[in-house]
Amino acid sequence: MTKIAFIFPGQGSQSVGMGKDLFDQIQESKEIFEKADNRLGEKLSELIFEGPQDTLTLTYNAQPALLTTSIAILNHFKQYGITADFAAGHSLGEYTALVAAGVLSFEDAVYAVKKRGELMDEAVPAGQGAMAAILGMSADELEKVTAEITNAGDSVQLANLNCPGQIVISGTAEGVEKASALAKENGAKRAIPLVVSGPFHSELMKPAAEQFDDVLSALSFEDAKVPVIANVTAKPVEKQTEIKDLLVKQLYSPVRWEESVKTMIKLGVTTFIEIGPGKVLSGLVKKIDRSVNVYAISDLDSLNNTVEKLKGEK
Repeated sequence: MTKIAFIFPGQGSQSVGMGKDLFDQIQESKEIFEKADNRLGEKLSELIFEGPQDTLTLTYNAQPALLTTSIAILNHFKQYGITADFAAGHSLGEYTALVAAGVLSFEDAVYAVKKRGELMDEAVPAGQGAMAAILGMSADELEKVTAEITNAGDSVQLANLNCPGQIVISGTAEGVEKASALAKENGAKRAIPLVVSGPFHSELMKPAAEQFDDVLSALSFEDAKVPVIANVTAKPVEKQTEIKDLLVKQLYSPVRWEESVKTMIKLGVTTFIEIGPGKVLSGLVKKIDRSVNVYAISDLDSLNNTVEKLKGEK
């Protein structure tokens, strides 16, 4: 029995104009953007459609913008009767997955990720934290490198375990710089500094996580209607209390994306549908396992093409 997973992108996939075709042509999608504007008390939709890109890319703007656009696409896609057996998202995308699974209302989720972005942005002063992508090194080898640098006094951890040979590290600017150099000395092919505003998914985010716990406690959670694969554990979760606890830990824990995809495949998933801007996760899934079917829906054209292909597979 073939199973389907809906997967949702995280920060970095944003671009000015995303979702505009749905806003203009699909009433249900337009209403999602309007709900975001109303819940946040600001013209998020205007920023999404008109930019500028550097303002849209700010953490506290990119997160609600991506969630809103992804849900606008999902809501239109759902009318074709294609349903998910599992949902998952990369970092911020996990919140989109929770809306898809009925755990959080869209309005609560967009409020939560706006606050999450603000707290992440405030946790470490600009310039003091950093992230870098390390290519061509195993997680075990890289963990030895980050442990050595951290033990010497400059905090750095594994942040995103994306796919074979692609791991992101996060920590103090000095820690990331030293770990990048040591990783290359120990056989890594490349170390690419990332243009981000903070050391996400590192120990330095713990103060933000404590404050974010209060934000989540004020929201209404439900048990998941379909299992959501948690970033922190790479395992399916359905109970609301466990989901909330994991969202707090997610701020300072690594995103186990490769492991999450492998979990879904072990549970019978043969088709992954990325719903939201960009194709980042589709590319990662293909690097993890080339045998699965992967689709990416980022606008009306790709949505219609995907629907036609999925109908043809039945």
